[in-house]
Amino acid sequence: MTKATGIGRVECNLDQQGVLTIQFDHPASNSLPGSLLSALADSIDQAGKEAGCRVILLKSGGSRAFCAGASFDELIDIQDEKQGLAFFSGFSKVILAIRRSSKFVVCRVQGKAVGGGVGIAAAADITYGTHHAAVKLSELAIGIGPFVVGPAVERKVGKAAFTAMAIDATSWYSAEWAKSQGLYAEVFQTTDELDQAINDLTRQLASSSPEAMEELKNVFWEGTDHWEKLLPERAAISGKLVLSEFTRSAISRFKSKA
Repeated sequence: MTKATGIGRVECNLDQQGVLTIQFDHPASNSLPGSLLSALADSIDQAGKEAGCRVILLKSGGSRAFCAGASFDELIDIQDEKQGLAFFSGFSKVILAIRRSSKFVVCRVQGKAVGGGVGIAAAADITYGTHHAAVKLSELAIGIGPFVVGPAVERKVGKAAFTAMAIDATSWYSAEWAKSQGLYAEVFQTTDELDQAINDLTRQLASSSPEAMEELKNVFWEGTDHWEKLLPERAAISGKLVLSEFTRSAISRFKSKA
């Protein structure tokens, strides 16, 4: 099943083993406009209810960037706090969909991840990457902050590593560093090696006890019930800051370099 979202798409496929693959694509380095975020969250929710689904594989298209984060085109078009809240709530919806799914979500990160892309990789129950899958939380550089994705990133890498990434918003952190902090469970030199490892893992999980995996997922996410309230509140902070003159100027500079 494919959900077209203007420029970009989300495609879902369930194989005979029970692995449901959700792939998102966008020509701008797999950036995430609001429509794509909504389609992605809906697809994760639906996958969790799919009778034949045993495990969810989340990935992006192409061989380069995993996800460039928020769509600059949409950020610059936000005119008021209501629009800002609606846009940044898209990221919270994706993270919360992963959280509430009864299925394990395995994430494949083939290339660089920025901002919201880091949040998605962190929210997944287990994430594998390649040597090229460097990460960056660039939000502060444009006058906002990683408010929405922060809880997911901090939960995975800890307060110190999250703080370093959030403050140093212009530096790339290597895939090996991300693995050392717990963001990636494994890092591979090539996408072929990555895909073989993910295939082995998802097949193993698909043959595991659904009841045991669901109970384990509940254990993994203990202490996050308040996220249903927290993440929308964080989205409101970003939605307000994106209206500042600093942020508008910064986004315009970034777009001119793209």
